[in-house]
Amino acid sequence: SGRHRVPRGATHLLAPVGDPEKLICVGLNYRDHCAEQDARPPRQPLIFSKFPSAITGPFDDIVLPRDSAEVDWEVELAAVIGKRGRHIVALEHVVGFTVANDVSARDWQTRNGRQWLLGKTFDTFCPLGPVIVTREAVPDAHNLWIRCSVNGRRMQDSSTRHLIFGVPALIAWVSRFVTLAPGDILLTGTPAGVGVFRKPPVFLKPGDEVQCEIEELGAICNRVV
Repeated sequence: SGRHRVPRGATHLLAPVGDPEKLICVGLNYRDHCAEQDARPPRQPLIFSKFPSAITGPFDDIVLPRDSAEVDWEVELAAVIGKRGRHIVALEHVVGFTVANDVSARDWQTRNGRQWLLGKTFDTFCPLGPVIVTREAVPDAHNLWIRCSVNGRRMQDSSTRHLIFGVPALIAWVSRFVTLAPGDILLTGTPAGVGVFRKPPVFLKPGDEVQCEIEELGAICNRVV
């Protein structure tokens, strides 16, 4: 109707889901990301998690922790659960999709005892948004270009068609072990182009601007402080 519009400049967008029961992540789920680190593609999904307290808004700051010097970017397609279920085999349990940045402290993830959880879940380490695009509005979630730029320089440029395990397979796998609840978020993995595998490695520093974008879903842009 146009009667309920507000100026974009007068709004502050929050994450479309701010306090999910579960924030589930998948590692090594793009063929090109496996290739860039000489890793064999997994036979089964590799699941880890972030705490919901890592979630921040689509245009909010990423805060560099004082306990890490190797903070990296990871653009990811995120699926949002809309219907509770266990042993799910249908995509109908997904209400929609959004853009995520699985920010990662590589020094904690790969060294310091290989603390994957701690390296992934610092505060502000999951920018999310800008909106949830409903499942019905996305023609094919497994054929979308997915990109990340740092200070305008393209770092990741791939397609969700390179996913090893698609969204239905991931939901089926995770729901074997836990009940998925409305609002739960599933980050589906990142493509090639992360900073840690560049030669030499590149990590985020104060003042950097990270933009993550997925076709049909929009873009999020976060300043590093």
